[in-house]
Amino acid sequence: MRAIGETGLDFFRTDESGRAAQFRSFEAHIAMAKRHDLAMQIHDRDAHAEVIDTLLRVGAPERTVFHCFSGDAEMATLCADHGWYLSFAGTVTFRNAANLREALSVIPRDRILVETDAPFLTPTPFRGRPNSPYLIPITLRAMAEHLETDVTALAAHVTANTERVYGSWDDEPVEPSR
Repeated sequence: MRAIGETGLDFFRTDESGRAAQFRSFEAHIAMAKRHDLAMQIHDRDAHAEVIDTLLRVGAPERTVFHCFSGDAEMATLCADHGWYLSFAGTVTFRNAANLREALSVIPRDRILVETDAPFLTPTPFRGRPNSPYLIPITLRAMAEHLETDVTALAAHVTANTERVYGSWDDEPVEPSR
């Protein structure tokens, strides 16, 4: 087992009556991730402030990942200041997702991940079709283009970040060249 999650808060279809149970569950998962020294994969929908407040109040696990990051540059900066990782999905390629590209611009490269599990967040030009890991290179290329960097260099950073969060699958971890 490499991580606890997805866990977090999702207020998209939850009224006040269901929120207390989400907070209890989220806090229990945070404690579990810390107790077992596992990464924590956060699902956050319509609850940015509450997720961050909870992490700051109870203490985030050492390796905390915002799955399918949907915040803005201010939130990205706050996450980076706390050493948390942001995982970008195909939505970063959407024309109307300037907030995600601004967030990508402010987060250090050693905190960037690319989403592999986002079945409804397919990158342009395949938006509307089911997403799958084989489309990750499209998202990664769009991210590299926005950052004005070489896609191979960004891929090496993402690989190294992934191994720092989840551990190495190989005998020799990948390190980006400097």
